[in-house]
Amino acid sequence: MTTLTPRIPSSSAALDDAGLREVMSSFCTGVAVVTAAQPDGRPAGMAVQSFSSVSLDPPLVCFCPARTSSTWPKIRAAGRFAVNVLSAGQQRLCRQFAVTGGDKFTGVDWRPGLNGAPLLDGALATVECELADTFPGGDHVIALGRVTALATADRTGDTGPLLYFRRTYGRLRSSSSRSASIASARSRSEA
Repeated sequence: MTTLTPRIPSSSAALDDAGLREVMSSFCTGVAVVTAAQPDGRPAGMAVQSFSSVSLDPPLVCFCPARTSSTWPKIRAAGRFAVNVLSAGQQRLCRQFAVTGGDKFTGVDWRPGLNGAPLLDGALATVECELADTFPGGDHVIALGRVTALATADRTGDTGPLLYFRRTYGRLRSSSSRSASIASARSRSEA
């Protein structure tokens, strides 16, 4: 049986970054790359874990870039973007888009979506959006997108999603009983 040890801060200042990161890393998330075509035509992209559906009617999604991101201003200036949901085999791609600076698209296969944003080959799904609004979110921005196009990959070769849990990558692994379990990719990521 797992026992939780509560952390009760005496004030909001007592809630430190390390403690918050530790607790939030216990929430397994999928990983996506948000892409856009800049006004000059060059592609821009960034890895995110903070992607979510917001509304079905109207169709809205959100993601939360850091205020310090050098890529977010490029995506905001484009006014439209695509969210590429990464498959389990795209860990290298995730790391490539998680770095600051450089040409993140070097060696990356992609095609322009209907809105011009790059759609990454091998993604499980893509969601094309127009930037509808932004809201302050502490040291991040909450970016709200109105969905304009959707696509899912052919499921015959579906390897499942790339997952992030407790600072490591993982994937869903089907057992013989058809239930799913999470397999750590830590050993594969170190190879």
